[in-house]
Amino acid sequence: QVQLVESGGGVVQPGGSLKISCATSGIVFNEFAMDWYRETQGKERELVAEITVAGWPWYPAPMKGRVTISRDNAKNTTTLEMRNLQPDDTAVYYCKVKKAWGPEEAYWGQGIQVVVSS
Repeated sequence: QVQLVESGGGVVQPGGSLKISCATSGIVFNEFAMDWYRETQGKERELVAEITVAGWPWYPAPMKGRVTISRDNAKNTTTLEMRNLQPDDTAVYYCKVKKAWGPEEAYWGQGIQVVVSS
């Protein structure tokens, strides 16, 4: 059974930083790329960051310089560090894993709330 469990969310003040993590089980971790998405009410889920099997990160332009994604293959986890958070960053953040090769295979976490508010 595949499980993705996000942790580390909460409330942070504008300008603050937060680190969220995603612990996985039930997959061969080093065969999966890792993504972080976020979703706010009324908007489509958007990609925040991704990291390849080899550990290469990629960020969409709006996120560059504000987030860092990493993976720990020994602990089967991925982490998203976020800096200079603003109220617009308030969202539910989701971890996603996707098989790097072979038939399409992907799984989502249940999501974790991040609130940026003073």
